[in-house]
Formats: sequence, C-alpha cells, structure tokens
Amino acid sequence: MRGLWIFAIAVFAAMVAVTTWASLEANVLVGFQRMLADRWGVATLFDAYLGFLWFWLWIAYKEASLGWSLLWLLLLLAMGNLAMAAYVMIQLARLKPGAGFEALLLRKP
Repeated sequence: MRGLWIFAIAVFAAMVAVTTWASLEANVLVGFQRMLADRWGVATLFDAYLGFLWFWLWIAYKEASLGWSLLWLLLLLAMGNLAMAAYVMIQLARLKPGAGFEALLLRKP
C-alpha cells in the first residue's frame, strides 16, 4: 500500500504544480477554448473525461450513499486527476493496518 500512497501523493502534487504553471500563462477558460479549436485537443478531452467516468464507476460501487457518489462525480469532472488522487488517499487512510488490496478495491459489507 505504501507504493499507492507514494503514487497518489505524486499525482496530486504533479497536478497542482502543472495546473499552477498553466494558470500563470492563461486562464483555464482560454486554455479550454484553445483545446476545443484543435481536433487532438477534443480527442484528449474525450479520453480524459471518459477515463474519469470509468473511475467514477468504481466510486459509485464503493460508496454507499448516492449523494457522496454524485459529489465525487462532480469533483472528478471539475478537478480530474486531483480528485482521483484525493479519493485514493482517503480510501487508503480508511484501511485497517495490514489490509490487502482487496480491501481498497471492494465495497465494505
């Protein structure tokens, strides 16, 4: 599980860094307009957002509450990999010591 912690922290930190760096050049809405003007930009957005939806299916399975599940969907759509890394870190923090990978992936009974 230590490797997952390291990876989740690294993804979160990298996304904060690259988002900050990009924000220094242009507003996110300007960047979004530029992406939509390019077919590869649109393809990349489709790829990313379909990936977020795949990840959300796991969240919807794991979460007992529809409300929490929908909140995480909004966070994923707004924050992408930042939200994904945060969700994994929360799940890892909730694990009992010595818990296996199955405990991370599967719904609690």
